[in-house]
Amino acid sequence: MGSKDSSFPQLGSRVGVDWPPMAQQQQKIQVDGEDVIVIRSAKRRRTVTADLSGGELRLRVPMRLSRRDIETHARAFRRRLATRASRAGRSDDALLVRARELAAQYLGDSAEPLKVSWSDRQLQRWGSTTSTTGEIRLSSRLRAMPGWVVDSVLIHELAHLIESGHGPRFQELVARYPRTHEADAFLAGVTWAAQHSKHSEYSSGAGEDP
Repeated sequence: MGSKDSSFPQLGSRVGVDWPPMAQQQQKIQVDGEDVIVIRSAKRRRTVTADLSGGELRLRVPMRLSRRDIETHARAFRRRLATRASRAGRSDDALLVRARELAAQYLGDSAEPLKVSWSDRQLQRWGSTTSTTGEIRLSSRLRAMPGWVVDSVLIHELAHLIESGHGPRFQELVARYPRTHEADAFLAGVTWAAQHSKHSEYSSGAGEDP
């Protein structure tokens, strides 16, 4: 009495038990400030696939794929999805759907756009907002630009549905979109190139006879 029978493993012990490896493992990581759902599968050897789940990028990868490779694939798929969305989202209805997706992902329930449309009249600005009606207008010049640039302008205008000015609260809202500064630099370059082109045309024609 009182002695332990060593022939039986203690409760919770793994002795003598060959536990099979997990077929799948799921985790959520951040890549460039955005959530990415990663599903590792023991059945996968090389292929990586992606889709969107609730507005978040979801990757299905081999079990042993490194974090660096996952981040590389996440960025590549994100660019591909943004390009696809940019090509498909040319109508006003598609633009409204995209604006609502961005509002839900980055701004919660605070911004509720009721109408989003392309405008041929937006020649000096990339976008404008009427907060009293929930209406957003984007310059038609953005149609030919990358989807992440259009998304950044949408976030800017959506933030104006919450904050009319450009103070600290507004800056905090637009900064939630991880490519804001990159898009600002892109648009600044487009503006500079357009202005420089006009200046060059004026200078080249200044000495010509009428």
